[in-house]
Amino acid sequence: MPRTPLRLTTAAIRSSLLVMGAGLAALPGLAQAQSLKTLYEAARAYDATYLAARALADSAVHKAAQANALKLPSAQLTGSASRAESNLPGANNTALTNATLTAEGSYTLFNRANNATFNQAQRALELARSDLDSAEQDLIVRVAQAYFDVLAAQDALSAQQAAKKATTEQLASAKRNFEVGTATITDTREAQARFDLDQARELVAENDLQTKRVALDQLVGRAGVVPRGPVLPLVLPAVLPANADEWVNQAEDRHPGIRKARLGMEVARLETEKAKAGHLPTVNLIGRLAGSDSRGTAVTDSFGRPGTTTTTTVGVQLAVPLFSGYAIQNRVKETLVLEDKARQDLEAARRAVALGTRSAFLGVQSLQGQVKALEAAESSTKLALDATQLGYKVGVRVNLDVLNAQSQLYNTQRDLAKARYDALLTSLKLRQAAGLLQPGDVDALEALLAK
Repeated sequence: MPRTPLRLTTAAIRSSLLVMGAGLAALPGLAQAQSLKTLYEAARAYDATYLAARALADSAVHKAAQANALKLPSAQLTGSASRAESNLPGANNTALTNATLTAEGSYTLFNRANNATFNQAQRALELARSDLDSAEQDLIVRVAQAYFDVLAAQDALSAQQAAKKATTEQLASAKRNFEVGTATITDTREAQARFDLDQARELVAENDLQTKRVALDQLVGRAGVVPRGPVLPLVLPAVLPANADEWVNQAEDRHPGIRKARLGMEVARLETEKAKAGHLPTVNLIGRLAGSDSRGTAVTDSFGRPGTTTTTTVGVQLAVPLFSGYAIQNRVKETLVLEDKARQDLEAARRAVALGTRSAFLGVQSLQGQVKALEAAESSTKLALDATQLGYKVGVRVNLDVLNAQSQLYNTQRDLAKARYDALLTSLKLRQAAGLLQPGDVDALEALLAK
């Protein structure tokens, strides 16, 4: 016997899922939603990890400037004053007041170790900039991750709410059919069990959404952040270049980790050069101007006046190391070993970056393939649900078949939305893995989101 027609139609399902994929794009109040770029700029001014990296990079500028002192002259001014008195029995009392003022200066003419130290300071400045680049790329990925996590959680909740609504209508239909005698109590109990399960899943989805929102708020330093969803239908950008080897080749020159390891090897080489400079002489230009004024009964010049002297010294100072207990020789051996370690660290960084880049490239391709497969699955499950509902009306399908078809459709749409976000996020991670990620990539991603 034919069953009572269901109130749940395909049009109703599509209407209830209008928010899927677009997040809040279909909701009122879109003007309050923040773009990805806006939140990224907010995170740059708030995130403690990034600000610490930027402060460290700023300090490196001043640290490198300190090494400039090795190439500039130095000078100092010193002074002293003293008074001595003598009171001996049977002798005249004497007193002496003495004041001296000395100005000394030096300028390095030849010091190989100082040259190496200066060059090391310049490399350290470049190292700090590489660390800042890494921190900025990491911030972009973290903001995008938190942003898309909220959108995915919103879509999951929307899907679950739509599933609960459909189950509610299916439960009501089963009860009506049971009351008129066209269905058994089994249909009602199956629908009730699915309704209870959907209700529990909705609570889990709501909690997950709140957790993701708190994480995004904390990252950008704002409260109640509402991210913009993507424009549907979403067309994922192609992966260019389309060859993993080309990505790896670009990473060789651009990746901050490789640059840092290469600079580390140069610093180690300069440390060896500095150690070898221990065998070389140093030459300094020195100058000294000293004035002394002595007054009292203990000292006078040939004319009976207090003694005043001025001394001027200008010269070149040569220091030649002769023997240091083999300390220099062993220091050179140590730095050579450390230089080899830095060379191996560079090779390890290259291999790690190549592996990470290839993995990210394959991940983007895989996710884009998943999106296409899930888009096809979404169309198929919609047709399957229509057919199952029609079969239920004519009595060839049972209530459980409809419930399963509905669940399959909503799960597919939820998975499709998440796969799209994962594909966009992984495209950023691919550029990060190759060391190519820049703030301008946020603008490119922004074009795919609702205005």
